[in-house]
Amino acid sequence: MNETELAGAIDHTVLGPETTLEAVESVLDEAEEYGMNACIPPCYVSEAAEYAPDVTLATVVGFPHGQHAIDAKRDEAVGAWDDGADELDMVINIGRLKAGDHDAVKADIEELVAAVPIPVKVIIETALLTDEEKHDACQLAKEADAAFVKTSTGFADGGAEIEDVELMAEYLPVKASGGIGDYEKAQAMLDAGAERIGASSGVEIVKDFRG
Repeated sequence: MNETELAGAIDHTVLGPETTLEAVESVLDEAEEYGMNACIPPCYVSEAAEYAPDVTLATVVGFPHGQHAIDAKRDEAVGAWDDGADELDMVINIGRLKAGDHDAVKADIEELVAAVPIPVKVIIETALLTDEEKHDACQLAKEADAAFVKTSTGFADGGAEIEDVELMAEYLPVKASGGIGDYEKAQAMLDAGAERIGASSGVEIVKDFRG
């Protein structure tokens, strides 16, 4: 993997509760400079799309706990697409998954996939799930025609783990996210089967790669 390929696999991310438009524009500047994608809060998508039209722009839906009503998630997804998002990272309804209500979890994903013509990545929040629940979540995402499964929001204890990426890659392309702060960790995730890396440390990862 060369630097261009590595950078293109990184979603340079800013999603904290205190995120300002200035912080988003800084991430977009870095993404454009290094050839990365960007993942930002939904409230800034229209401004971001205008500010950096050449950056692949992801945003989040039902973030960070996945407990929004289906209609709210669908409306949020459609609004983000209308504002210029290129990809969506949605959080599954974790409580319903843990309760065994698989039909509701699948319907949640299907609503978004049907509502927008852009890739939907499904965040399953691995740190909160058993291995059996991880398998169930990935299977449901696959059945719902999601484009990716993603490890974490970054807001639960624990982040991306190699074992989880390997498990998830059995079902769909994987975005590894949560606690990936340097090239060594990013490369370990890619080696485990991840095709995308979500990180607030995108610049550091690329610089580490350069050595």
